[in-house]
Amino acid sequence: MIYKETLDWMFAQLPMYQNKGKSAFNSKLDGITSFAKHLNDPHTQFKSIHVAGTNGKGSSSHLLASVLQEAGYKVGLYTSPHLKDFRERIRINGQKVSENWVVRFIQENKPFLSAKKLSFFEMTVGMAFSYFADEMVDIAIIEVGLGGRLDSTNIIEPEVSLITNIGFDHTDILGDTLTKIAREKAGIIKNKVPVVISEFNKETSVIFKNVAKEKGSEIIFAEESEFSKYKIGLLGAYQKKNVKGVLATLKTLRGFEVNETSIINGLKNVVENTQLMGRWQQIGTDPKIICDTAHNKEGISIVLEQLQKQKFERLHIVIGFVKDKDIDNISTLFPKNATYYFCSPKNFRGLDEKVLFKVFSDKGYMGNVYNSVNKALIAAKKQADANDFIYVGGSNFVVAEVL
Repeated sequence: MIYKETLDWMFAQLPMYQNKGKSAFNSKLDGITSFAKHLNDPHTQFKSIHVAGTNGKGSSSHLLASVLQEAGYKVGLYTSPHLKDFRERIRINGQKVSENWVVRFIQENKPFLSAKKLSFFEMTVGMAFSYFADEMVDIAIIEVGLGGRLDSTNIIEPEVSLITNIGFDHTDILGDTLTKIAREKAGIIKNKVPVVISEFNKETSVIFKNVAKEKGSEIIFAEESEFSKYKIGLLGAYQKKNVKGVLATLKTLRGFEVNETSIINGLKNVVENTQLMGRWQQIGTDPKIICDTAHNKEGISIVLEQLQKQKFERLHIVIGFVKDKDIDNISTLFPKNATYYFCSPKNFRGLDEKVLFKVFSDKGYMGNVYNSVNKALIAAKKQADANDFIYVGGSNFVVAEVL
């Protein structure tokens, strides 16, 4: 199979949460455990850091990888979802896994994958772990896909666990209260493995403290004062929330030499080192165009705070969502003094743009409907003057279509 045919088979044959939603979520670790055994348990052949959280886990994972890379280590990085190319999920020192490696892996394991009917995520986690083991990485940064306790990545025994924050997302699966969601995220805390919490929350901290105590694990709540002197290569003031957790994690990590120069350069050069995309990323000038993958209430509220700090004449917002988001509540976060361009990402889960328009227009927001993300952005560019500002977001899938 050539690479495209391989990807077509992967996407068509096996469910993927990002495309199909709740129906694709596998609530057991049996599948990934059996696959790992079939692959000779590659996850036991390299050291790792495990990263969970509602928001910030992707940025935090890339920041950790960048610093460790600057320190001279061979660093694996597993993240999800991808924006443009499946291979974004699996990198070593910023370089994506090769197309040939992906094709060969699927060819060799297709009989097992077909027989066991593993999920897309179980398959890609096994692929990442095998790649990191084959390439003998010094350490791998492993981002949780969904939740923590029952996430396919949760078979690793990391050196440190990092939980960035807790917010309301995927409530149909993880629970409808912060404490329920926190319990799922706390599932990555392992026996006697230290855990770092990026953002302190009185309600959820009790959960983390109790689980850490049960596991005999040291718990570290990241300090606010440690990160102020560093320049971060990711735009957006909200990244400061992530950096304090990253610094606390690096401080807690044993067996790796990370000096001040590595930290300074790693935080500053994160985009160059890891090729991270979609975090307050500028994709145009005159007018300034920014896209961001924030897609839940907490994430979007942080991005909109950043948006209000920008200088512009008029604001244009190209927006689209997937169906499982609480649009009624999320819509109230957005400013009314903006022109909206409602669209839907080309995805099975995309929320119809007319439905989105009605939710916003019923609350007094002004805008028009477009039948594609790119048409919405083209319209925004035509209507915007050089001193205006265009924001594109609402979903990973929306951002993926403009990059």
